[in-house]
Amino acid sequence: MRAILKRSDPSTLPGDPAEFALLARMIVGPPGTPSEESFDVTVCSPEWLAKRCREVGGIYNARHHLVVNLEDFDVRALRAWLAARVQAVEAESWSEIGERLGGLGYWEFEDYRL
Repeated sequence: MRAILKRSDPSTLPGDPAEFALLARMIVGPPGTPSEESFDVTVCSPEWLAKRCREVGGIYNARHHLVVNLEDFDVRALRAWLAARVQAVEAESWSEIGERLGGLGYWEFEDYRL
């Protein structure tokens, strides 16, 4: 089983381009079906990450973050990069795909327990 990136919704860049962070929501599902689930990724500059680290006392868990260089940042390139990462995942079940993609973005069912 594979997944595809059905759409992504990166926000616009905030005011300070030197220290930016934005949320990129990936909507992912099996090809040819209406099923979809969301995965959230924080896209940020190295400067933003360093500032955030200082603000929280020197240690910051950067899970679900992509660090990009502002000069090279391009929304189309980001979408293509995310789509390639999603399509590279293969597993026996949708749950396994979700868990694997959860390393890239926060899966809406990541902390779901029955």
